[in-house]
Parts: sequence; C-alpha cells; structure tokens
Amino acid sequence: MRVSLFVTCLADVMYPQVGESVVRLLTRYGCEVDFPEQQTCCGQPAFNSGYQDEAREVARNMIRAFEHSDYVVSPSGSCTGMVHHFYPYLFEDEPEWKAKAEALVGKIYEFSQFVVKVLGVKDLDAVFTEKVTYHPSCHAMRLLGVKEEPLELLSNVRGLEFVNLAHKEDCCGFGGTFAVKMADMSEAMVCEKAKNVTETGATVLVGTDMGCLMNIDGRLNKEGKPIRVMHLAELLEKGVIANERASK
Repeated sequence: MRVSLFVTCLADVMYPQVGESVVRLLTRYGCEVDFPEQQTCCGQPAFNSGYQDEAREVARNMIRAFEHSDYVVSPSGSCTGMVHHFYPYLFEDEPEWKAKAEALVGKIYEFSQFVVKVLGVKDLDAVFTEKVTYHPSCHAMRLLGVKEEPLELLSNVRGLEFVNLAHKEDCCGFGGTFAVKMADMSEAMVCEKAKNVTETGATVLVGTDMGCLMNIDGRLNKEGKPIRVMHLAELLEKGVIANERASK
C-alpha cells in the first residue's frame, strides 16, 4: 500500500519525531511511505483569518503535491479536517479544481483513522506501563468524526492504565489564530484543561493534534506540572519498541 505523509507545519518545524513515528509505524504494517516535498501549509491559518484567495492558492499547491498519491496520512485531525471540509468549498466556482479537491478528500486520513479503518489494525503489540489520559481534539472529533479510533488503539496497549479526562470534549483554547485573536479567552480555556488533566493523576497526556498538545503542554510547563505530553503515534511506537525489547 502506497502512502504519502502529510506532515503538517507544526510537526515539520517543532515536532519532527511525530512524523517519524508515523512513518515507522506505517512501514511496519507494509506501507510504502513517501514524502512529497512540494507540500506546505494546508492553508487553515489564512482561511480562518478571512484570506480565502490566499488559502485557495495554498490549497492548489497541496492538491498538486498529493495528486498522484494513493493514500495521504497526517498526524493532525485539524489539518486533515481543513482539507475535508473546506477545500471543496474554496473551489465551488471552479469545477475542475473542485473535482481535484474532492479526490484528495477521498484519500486523506488522520493517522489513527487510517490505522484502524483502512489498515484494520487495532492492536499494535505495544507495551506502555504508565497512567495515561487522552484529549480529543475538536477538529478530529467534530470535523472528521474521529472518536473511537484513538481509544481503540490505546485500549490494546498492554500495561497502560487509562484514566478518563473530565470534560474531555471541551476545547483546549488553541484554535490556531483564535489563541492570538482572543488571547484572554484562550488562556482561560487552557487553564481549565490543564487543571482537568492534572486532576486525573496521569503521568502522560496523549492526543492526535500537535496544536492542542503544544498549547496544553505549554500551560502544564508554566505551572510546573510533571506531566509528559505525547502524540498518539509517539506513544504507540515507544510501546512497540518496548515490547520487542522485552521479547528478546
């Protein structure tokens, strides 16, 4: 199965290990992974700020970058959601480009969604012996309908003690440009989220979007909370490696 990695801006610039974990896990399950170097931002910051013409040009570039891919997988429900819900909208008046946008929509997946729904894998033979809680990102959950897939993958990690996060479906306050435009409100929201995370007693917070995790991690660090923040792909890969070492 040929898969192209859409790494996203945040993973590429600040969390490259997340993209690497995605590639290594997909490769383990027989995927031939490539990385189209033409890819850039998905255009969401421009789109959310009202710059639709600029977002449209970015979208054209992304469509070209992945035009020949069989599947596209991303460690971000937010960026994948942008493609799913707003690329066809951007090209409502351009039938040819709208068709190309819809073709990309049909083959792009958030990481956990692809692993569970396309590869059909729910148990990666991973071991991770810590107390873990999970933050579901708004865009993955609400735009893509990714709700059970991350939990299914976590439920099959041996040794993992899962604890539910109170008010887990509440936004963390990041929202990309929202955190800049509405800074006070954003800070209040992430303070509430960090409080709920801390009260779980978990040593690790896991999620599927680096924007959310970066925001929550920043607040936890500011408050001096000893809670590690990890993308789901990172946790799963560490768990797979730990299990392999234990089996030798």
